[in-house]
Amino acid sequence: MLIKEYRVTLPLTVEEYQVAQLYSVAEASKTNTGGGEGVEVLKNEPFDDHPLLGGKYSKGQYTYKIYHLASKVPAFIRLLAPKGSLEVHEEAWNAYPYCRTVITNPYMKDKFFLVIDTLHAPDVGQKDNNPTYMKENMVIMIESMHIADTGHQQNVHELPPEKLKIREIVHIDIANDPVTSADYKPDEDPTKFKSQKTGRGPLVGHWQDQVNPVMTCYKLVTVEFKWFGLQTRIENFIQKSERRLFTNFHRQVFCWMDRWHGLTMDDIRAIEDKTKEELDRQRNVGEVRGMRAESD
Repeated sequence: MLIKEYRVTLPLTVEEYQVAQLYSVAEASKTNTGGGEGVEVLKNEPFDDHPLLGGKYSKGQYTYKIYHLASKVPAFIRLLAPKGSLEVHEEAWNAYPYCRTVITNPYMKDKFFLVIDTLHAPDVGQKDNNPTYMKENMVIMIESMHIADTGHQQNVHELPPEKLKIREIVHIDIANDPVTSADYKPDEDPTKFKSQKTGRGPLVGHWQDQVNPVMTCYKLVTVEFKWFGLQTRIENFIQKSERRLFTNFHRQVFCWMDRWHGLTMDDIRAIEDKTKEELDRQRNVGEVRGMRAESD
């Protein structure tokens, strides 16, 4: 088992992040779809009958997507995986400020597990289940909390002592952490971007202690892959991939600020409907697009 808690600080309010995240997910889906791969949206509709977090939340927006992967997994997995098995199904119940995402693979059935629980929480004054399973008991759990601070709370996920002992904390700096040459885009560089709408940016030096507003996404990723001979390799690959994804996505969230700032949730729903149509058109034409797996 490998447990890492990624802490991503952003110069946003928790309220702004709701719109920013949904807008950026829609845009990122388009840039990662083409050539037979990418995102297929099957459902995007309200729900009011799926209790979450002990029944505290039960209404919101339900989405059901299929991710066609292929080039987005490493070569050694493609060699092992049968044809047609490199797709995952994602169900998400977004009852903001709480969201649960469940990802399954029809081929692997109950041997593949990935759950993402997200809680966007207000400022707490500190500045310091539906299981799904790759081959013989792979477990991936991602829990997220978004809090108005700079990422120094010690145990927002209330882990028991035995898990705290093996948890590794990873602070992600969207401005100063390196990205691969394949991922880098000048217009998505927080050290160069300045928002015309809000005046925020560019982010330089120890920007986390200088910006206002500020919030942090606490993302707990727990991975367990019980397959003899591959466990360590795949657990490390998954954690590396999650860090890369969190870094690139949140660089986009910030640098796309002037696109999403001021949008309403009605605007977001209209954008999502239009995005679904675009994804259906471009998925099976052109070349493969977006982030690909790095060589292992």
